[in-house]
Amino acid sequence: MRKALIGLAALALVAAPVFAGKYNKSISVGDKAPDFSGLPAVENGQDTSLSLADLKEDVIVVVFLANHCPMVKAYEDRLIDFTKDYKDKSVKVVGLAVSDSDEDRIEGIKKYTKEHGSNYIYGHDASQAVGKAYGATRTPQFFVLDKARKIRYTGSLDDNATQTKVKTKFLRDAVNALLEGKNPPVEETAAFGCGIQYKKK
Repeated sequence: MRKALIGLAALALVAAPVFAGKYNKSISVGDKAPDFSGLPAVENGQDTSLSLADLKEDVIVVVFLANHCPMVKAYEDRLIDFTKDYKDKSVKVVGLAVSDSDEDRIEGIKKYTKEHGSNYIYGHDASQAVGKAYGATRTPQFFVLDKARKIRYTGSLDDNATQTKVKTKFLRDAVNALLEGKNPPVEETAAFGCGIQYKKK
């Protein structure tokens, strides 16, 4: 995290989060989450395959990542802490990279997760179809799915890239509410971070 903070000042694609309106052009809160299956992934340093149907936890947190993104690196410690805090609460964290850069392919993911001690399953969406289906535009960008696999929250993990300045923890608030059988207090925020570059058809 400390190395990542050095690059934050130079990050051009950061937008301050705004908290009104709709931010996703592809899906809305309450929609059925787009399916994915057979994605190559890494978990605990081991190769595996990632499919939404195979995940049995009550709450799934899908986060779009890019290993080359300074904002993703700055949030890595928070993501690791979140995964650790909820691992015994029927919550599964799923990272997905949609970039075709070497850093974001499986070998790059293996290296990244080993270096950072990442404790969540991390897959690669080479076709970018999953990212497009979810309407992901930034990294990191979070989507919380309930037991029926409907999207109940989408946006940022919290309200500030600088951890000491965080006032509202949107992701934790949303997941805690769902585990208690309640609606998330905030259902959608603007994601902030590096822009996702999709391939032109």
